[in-house]
Amino acid sequence: MAKQLFKTIGMTVGLTSALVFTGMSSQVFAMTPFQASYQFSYNGKNLGSATRTLSKSGNNWTYVFAAKAAAIASATETSQFTFNNGKIGSSSFTRSSKVLVHNNSMNIKFNPSAKTITAKKDDKTHTYAWKLGALDELNAELQIREDLKSSGLKSSYLIADNKELEVRKFVQQGSENIKTSYGTFNTIKVVMQHEKPGRQTIFWLAPKLDYLPVKVSHVDKKDSYGLLLTGYKGPTN
Repeated sequence: MAKQLFKTIGMTVGLTSALVFTGMSSQVFAMTPFQASYQFSYNGKNLGSATRTLSKSGNNWTYVFAAKAAAIASATETSQFTFNNGKIGSSSFTRSSKVLVHNNSMNIKFNPSAKTITAKKDDKTHTYAWKLGALDELNAELQIREDLKSSGLKSSYLIADNKELEVRKFVQQGSENIKTSYGTFNTIKVVMQHEKPGRQTIFWLAPKLDYLPVKVSHVDKKDSYGLLLTGYKGPTN
């Protein structure tokens, strides 16, 4: 349960046309450090909390997602990358999770000069071809947000997994007001397409908070998981 959840909500990404966001926001920010906190729920019950933190040292950026569901499960994901001319250059991605007494881990190293990506999941390692624009599950959210503020959303994005680069696509489904303990926000509702039946992932992005996801919902057959914003420190419109 928790393993699939953390993989799904770790990459909280969204989309719509750049024109839609321009109409909702009068000011556009460059990528800026921030911290956001969330309430985590499972099948409608609040079980824990999560945070997203973006920090910077020179041109080296670090994005961390951490979640904890009571004493049942915990997970941390970390993305390290550079950022030049509106484009993210992925360096590494790590994920560690614990469900009761079971531990899982994944490490991904990006090597553009050798045109390879090496991923190690638990005790199995795979090396496959690197491609221009290769992202990980965390920094993909940031790249999409930057694209929306500049040239516009791409038709698809390449996301590194443990065995290959996966093509991810998203579909806009209008706008919606979302009420959180931090406030009520006008958001763009976005659905991530899944190949497997019985799965649905929805994101709600708030242009007022520099397109931060204020709500995430994932349904996997009979189970449902969610995140809802509880706090934020960063740029606002």
